[in-house]
Amino acid sequence: MNKRNMTEGAPWRHILRFAVPVLLGSVLQQLYSTVDTVIVGKCLGEAALSAVGTTGSFSFLLLAVALGFSAGNGVVVAQYYGAGDEKNVRAAASVGILFLFGLGAAAALLGVAVARPAYTWLIKVPADFLPQTITYFRIYALGLVFQYGYNVFSSILRAVGDSRATLLFLLISSVLNILLDLLFVAVFSWGVAGAAAATVISQAASCAAANFYMRRRYPVFRFRFRDYRWSGRLAAQTVKIGFPIAVQMIVVSLGMTLIQRAVNGFGRAMTASFTVGQRIETYLNLPCNAFQTTLATYTGQNVGAGKTDRIRKGLRQTMLISLGLTLILSAVILLFTPQIISLFGVSPEAAGYCLRHLRAVTAVNHLILCLYFPVFGVFQGTNHSGLPTLVAMCSLSVRVIVTYLLRYSAFFGYTIIWWNGMFGFSVGFIVTWTFYLTGRWQKSASLTHVPS
Repeated sequence: MNKRNMTEGAPWRHILRFAVPVLLGSVLQQLYSTVDTVIVGKCLGEAALSAVGTTGSFSFLLLAVALGFSAGNGVVVAQYYGAGDEKNVRAAASVGILFLFGLGAAAALLGVAVARPAYTWLIKVPADFLPQTITYFRIYALGLVFQYGYNVFSSILRAVGDSRATLLFLLISSVLNILLDLLFVAVFSWGVAGAAAATVISQAASCAAANFYMRRRYPVFRFRFRDYRWSGRLAAQTVKIGFPIAVQMIVVSLGMTLIQRAVNGFGRAMTASFTVGQRIETYLNLPCNAFQTTLATYTGQNVGAGKTDRIRKGLRQTMLISLGLTLILSAVILLFTPQIISLFGVSPEAAGYCLRHLRAVTAVNHLILCLYFPVFGVFQGTNHSGLPTLVAMCSLSVRVIVTYLLRYSAFFGYTIIWWNGMFGFSVGFIVTWTFYLTGRWQKSASLTHVPS
């Protein structure tokens, strides 16, 4: 195996070297998602923008399974890799690929089937853009199999320390998505269906590119069709770690779906505003997410090598970097908020809502989030992936409860749509650091495998 090992040397060097490509890849993902939104808003208007935006939380619900189980499989592969067990690295990767592609096909069929009842009754999309919402989501859902495939390939590559390659795949996907958006929406006038088709095609391209690179770059992953083998033992290890992560993601998406429902109740301008605010707000999450992913691999490799003492040092250094990047991003967004909002072509009413939204989240919400979210990577890498799920459930429950309790109150009113994070993230911070400081995560950190 080509060693890209995080078990020797200064932790911060490994963490930055690994995290920067992950962070840049996430930026690319968000850029093409943002450009997609800008093109829809400018070319098709506020109703179409609201239709595309309101699909986000439920789309993430179906994608959560891919994120959870691919991350779980990545931790298993990373632990075997850290232990130098090439046989089980290959076997675990094979199981992960079979598992995720099977789940992806099921998710695609489910998404197409439930689109109308979900958006009509669960999320209560207003009638004036409900048909566009359903059209967009059904086409988007067909591409879930490619997203599941891309996620498992990327997790396997990250597990062996290769986070740079995913940047290339995302660059291919981003450029292709933007070009196809312009062609299908601006030139061919296919409406929201064109925007969805552009997304599906670009996701298929990134999935194919990731598979091609993994096979060419790493001999251990050169699977022929008959080489794919199912192992109940390795599948159980993937599920053991991945299931709590998937549940965490599902809880987050369900909570955001309920918040989206509350947003829709304030009318089209608020829905359009929330769509734009969420797109911009996502950039503030990028350092947290990148360092969580990095720490899961860093921790998994060090657990496999029996060097758990390096984990605390790596986390301390990571938290300082995460906070610094979040402060810089917050300052940039605060400085250019009006100009950024103007790119999306929303009405003055929606722009006013969005301005207040972004000032709230950059000043408070995400500064709290960046101080605990990366710790989830340590929990996942030490086989405590259930902890982030518990934290997510507590945080989202608080956010949803305060949203529905205070949305018509005299003090908060509709502003609770963006202030709910202050309450939820504060709870998440307390629960996360209380468990970490007990040290229980370190005492039971161990390799997940048993002799084969």
